[in-house]
This record gives sequence, structure tokens and C-alpha cells, in this order.
Amino acid sequence: MINDLVADSITRIRNAAMRKLDVTTLMHSKLVEAVMVVFQNKGYIESFNVVEDGNKKFIKVVIKYDNSGKSVITEVKRISKPGRRVYKGKDEIKRFKNGYGTIVVSTSKGVLSNEEAHKANVGGELLCSIW
Repeated sequence: MINDLVADSITRIRNAAMRKLDVTTLMHSKLVEAVMVVFQNKGYIESFNVVEDGNKKFIKVVIKYDNSGKSVITEVKRISKPGRRVYKGKDEIKRFKNGYGTIVVSTSKGVLSNEEAHKANVGGELLCSIW
């Protein structure tokens, strides 16, 4: 059994991008689905959809590449882990990688990017960073 579905999903996306695969499959949870919504809104993945196979759900993610065939994801990292949770207040969540990167934050208003959390004036748990 996997304890950290977000870390597993990030690793699967990273590995698929390194191998230049078009599609990868992730295990489903509401949190992983919310993280994929942020990734899609920010343009790091083409699309995703939830697939049901019997009583199990999976998320099919289409990886996005630029014109030269290189993945648009340079680096993706898990920040908050099950053994060490990382929380930041509303004033500490601003820009990441000078505006080129995104931090995914789990807030009381849902899973948001760092810019959306700063605009909504909320802090929360830093899930992962991507650029």
C-alpha cells in the first residue's frame, strides 16, 4: 500500500516525462485530482481524466511537450511529506522561481497555486513545487 499518493503521482509524472511518454496513469484520490487541476491550469500537463475500472479509479495524465520535444516540466518536487509537514502563512507564500514556477498549496479554500493562495489571502500546507 502506498502511503503518499501525491509523491507517487509526482514521481510517475517525472518518470514519464524523462522517458518521453505521452500518457501516464496515476492512482486516484481527491487530493491528487486537485493537484492535477492546478498543473493543467498552469500549463504543465495537456489534460487528465478520471477512469473507472470496476471499483477502482485511476487518473490518465497526458504529458505536455514543447515544439522541440522537450517536456515543459523542468523539475517537480514534493515539499511536505508524511514525516515532515510544511506549513506557510499567507505572507510567506509569494513567488517561486521568480514567477516561472508554481507551488501547490492545500488551503482552507481548496488546493490552489501559490499566486491564487496569495490573492485569496490564505496560507496552508505546501504540497509540491513545479517549474
